[in-house]
Amino acid sequence: MILELRHLRSFIAIEDTGSLARAAERLHLTQSALSHQIKALERYYETPLFLRSTRPLKLTPAGRKLLDLARRVLPGVEQIETELKRVAQGDAGRLHISIECHACFEWLLPLLDRYREEWPEVEVDIRLGVSFDPIPALQNGVVDLVISSDPVTHSDLVFEPLFDYQALLVLDRKHALTEKDSVEAGDLADQTLITYPVERRRLDVFTRFLQPAGVEPAAIRQAELTAIILQLVAAQRGVAVLPDWVVYEPVQQQRLAVRALGKSGMFGTLYAAVRRAERPAAYMEAFIGLARAVPGQRDPETPAEQDKYL
Repeated sequence: MILELRHLRSFIAIEDTGSLARAAERLHLTQSALSHQIKALERYYETPLFLRSTRPLKLTPAGRKLLDLARRVLPGVEQIETELKRVAQGDAGRLHISIECHACFEWLLPLLDRYREEWPEVEVDIRLGVSFDPIPALQNGVVDLVISSDPVTHSDLVFEPLFDYQALLVLDRKHALTEKDSVEAGDLADQTLITYPVERRRLDVFTRFLQPAGVEPAAIRQAELTAIILQLVAAQRGVAVLPDWVVYEPVQQQRLAVRALGKSGMFGTLYAAVRRAERPAAYMEAFIGLARAVPGQRDPETPAEQDKYL
């Protein structure tokens, strides 16, 4: 196919100026080069495109069809070119997020409201990491960022630390275990443990606390929403293990109590996993910066206070 975008731009310029000379000047071409371009099209389509005897220069019906095409196509091409330049500069793009921890909604949703206001040209969406494995989805381009507490080593991925957290046992204030300064795995052997509906391998309370001690709770109850978990605990229907940012408010309001898991406590770091090639993008840097600045979170390099809530 001989027709190119430069040909369409030439038709617009000739129509606007009415002269090959002035059109060539606008297009930064010589008049000879522009004339050769038009003649090549006429030879290819075997029909004249301009009435050369008129002043200003007029299009033939065939030439007007190409002009109509130019007016339809070029604005869309120019818009896409502008958008692609903004993507290349990191000012626009796509940020589809997968979350491995349900509790992250407590700080992520308000953060995304602010992020959308500051970066309206970024397409933002959230996908839960329950029905698929988020890290392969990140590698394959299905999602663009994964909130995770389990970093892995991969040459194409970067795990950016956001903030440290402490996992705490959440109890009703009248629960017998509140008499202890901290709890051991065996203390949960006769308890109903309330968790999110995810696999055990994704729950630190199992992988880092109960399973190493060979302890199984008396019963396990699952709830999708953090608010429901907190209500069940307050109703003495069981205990739960949640990150400190979730329980800060109910503990401060003296609605619930918390205890450290083990004498030294159980701590972790939350990460934003992204593809290495897209990490420098301005919109990606902005999201990570906002996440690190969430009120009440600790800097990953700052030692956590084990007894912050005790």
